[in-house]
Amino acid sequence: MTQVRNIRPLLTATQHYDKTISTYQRGRGQVIEAPLLAYLIETANGRILYDVGCDHTKINDPTLCAKYFNKQDFEHGPPVMTEEQCIPHHLARLGLTPADVDVIFIGHLHWDHAGGLKELNRCGCGAEIHLQHDELAAVQEGTATSVFADDLTTDEGAPLQFKLHRGEYSVVAGVQAVATPGHTAGHMSLWIELPKGPPVLLAGDAADLQENLDDEIAPGGLWQGNEALAVDSIRKLKELARRTDGWIWPNHDMTFFKGLHAFPAAYE
Repeated sequence: MTQVRNIRPLLTATQHYDKTISTYQRGRGQVIEAPLLAYLIETANGRILYDVGCDHTKINDPTLCAKYFNKQDFEHGPPVMTEEQCIPHHLARLGLTPADVDVIFIGHLHWDHAGGLKELNRCGCGAEIHLQHDELAAVQEGTATSVFADDLTTDEGAPLQFKLHRGEYSVVAGVQAVATPGHTAGHMSLWIELPKGPPVLLAGDAADLQENLDDEIAPGGLWQGNEALAVDSIRKLKELARRTDGWIWPNHDMTFFKGLHAFPAAYE
């Protein structure tokens, strides 16, 4: 029996970028607006955050923003992130603090998914941080891209402590970690069994847009150019959804996001 009580999407920022970042070799020159999301999952055994969004300081401090979001790499500018979109503010609207989070599940280590780790650590969050071994290994080996090294340290420069996993596993009853590599070396999605509605599959960046799912097109960012691996992961998510009557949530699709319940409403 599932221990899940509900799930809420959290908008942590928005970003404009060339569509090819989300759809491999498709849509060049088309600028899209994308939500940068995290998800709060309430269970009978504690609270889980899937991803933690961006580092607010890097975006809003002019000196840091110029360093991390330079025009060469971010043609259409940095993300837009208000203080109210930081994870601690979302939690506060629910009467919670970062100390009330028990597990942080990092789907992958890109800056828009793991950037909020330092702030949560600073705010007293002592949650276990779940991460795939292959994901961290790719960073350490230098084969990973779009990772800001200091997102993975405390303010004092000490490495954050990850609880490393290999492959798929049950986080709690009703929350299953699903291996979906391709976008990154150790990318993970989550299958979540809700008490009332259909199961939700948080695709993460295995599928940025509904188009990735419908047309089985890889995301634009690929680990070591492995398009076939990314497409296999999309097909895996679709098959899991078919077998479980699940609902796949693409991760950066603004139209899809706007169709979801507005925070703080939850899916049960």
